[in-house]
Amino acid sequence: MKKLFTIVLILAGTYAFGQRPQSSSSGYTGPSVRLNGYTIYALADNHVESGYYSNTYWEGSISDGFQYGGGIEVLPIPTTGIEISYMRLDSKLDLYYYDPIGGNDTYLFNLAHNYIFIGGNQYIKVNPKVEPYAGMQLGMAVYTAENPTTHSSGTETKFAWGIKAGLNIWLSEKVGIKMQTQLLSAVQAIGGGIYFGTGGAGAAVSGFSTYYQFNVGGGLVFKLK
Repeated sequence: MKKLFTIVLILAGTYAFGQRPQSSSSGYTGPSVRLNGYTIYALADNHVESGYYSNTYWEGSISDGFQYGGGIEVLPIPTTGIEISYMRLDSKLDLYYYDPIGGNDTYLFNLAHNYIFIGGNQYIKVNPKVEPYAGMQLGMAVYTAENPTTHSSGTETKFAWGIKAGLNIWLSEKVGIKMQTQLLSAVQAIGGGIYFGTGGAGAAVSGFSTYYQFNVGGGLVFKLK
């Protein structure tokens, strides 16, 4: 995971600094820097499950909640941005576990989602006040699940990706409102050690499920340079 994140960072940096700036006659004044703040509503994923393993399986849902975070973005040219961002969501993981020998059981966990991404944003300059954009993100997701009864917990780190589209509405030269929709996914995120300490049944679960999270919301954007 660390090697993958480093490679993506190097490639993104090479792309950013390899861009040819526009001529001075177009009004280009050099790279700009933005600070993006996000407050987004994450919809629930009502169907996560593992494949069958030794006649046991689990299935469940991840609750909705508010996701927040921020990012620092460098625009080497006015229509392209490279952003490093962090997002967090606190939700619930509700699981049903089936074991023909040990019996059935249900578990409810506190689930913390932490995303670290590097991505690219492409902007369309409609007019000085309205700026549509779309982007892609690659990085990692760190999930921590806690059993509120036993206070035991487990953490998993997985590869994650995201796509997004939105609109910046500039209220002034330096401050704007951000409106955005986003799809995040972590590959094989739920399973294994993520719910360590649930008891005998939980330790036996070894299936994995890819998790999809659809977000709607917005935030603020500030031009720092």
